[in-house]
Amino acid sequence: MINATDIREGMVIRMDGELFIVLDREHVTPGNWRAMVQTEMRSLRSGNKTQKRFRSNDQIDEVYVETKNFEYLYPESDAYVFMDSENYEQIPVPADVVGDAINFLPENTVIKGTVIEGKIVSIEMPSSVVLEIVEAEPGVKGDSRTNIFKNAKVSTGYNVKVPLFMKVGDRIKIDTRSGDFVERVND
Repeated sequence: MINATDIREGMVIRMDGELFIVLDREHVTPGNWRAMVQTEMRSLRSGNKTQKRFRSNDQIDEVYVETKNFEYLYPESDAYVFMDSENYEQIPVPADVVGDAINFLPENTVIKGTVIEGKIVSIEMPSSVVLEIVEAEPGVKGDSRTNIFKNAKVSTGYNVKVPLFMKVGDRIKIDTRSGDFVERVND
């Protein structure tokens, strides 16, 4: 247990049996009133944001957060299976935790996962990944204007816009934050 004045941004706390991550905090001392800590938090279960005001002497339950490396193995019904790189334990992660990151996650990719009480609650993707084009529309000969793009499907099944000269078998770098083509990768 910690005092409310010790709350920091990024900290995970337990409140009313639910886990919250602190997004913002402000220590307020309004004139001759007692000091308080105003926080903005997001629920790790539902994703909803909430604001909560604590008295400075309130006791808060801080939760231990661990970051570890995990390797993505395979999809399994409504979850994705990751393997802990240290002890080789296989852990199913719900699809809502993985989210859109699955579009850029080929099998055997190592990512960082945030673990709370033995469960992976979030994953952190690298800023870009290299994937192979498995399907691409043919380019139209003579159409050489700049910034002309066509649709292509990469090895994870994600559709991305690529330049006309790209073909099946080419490896490309994709920005995982926006999902956009970055550059061609020459091996």
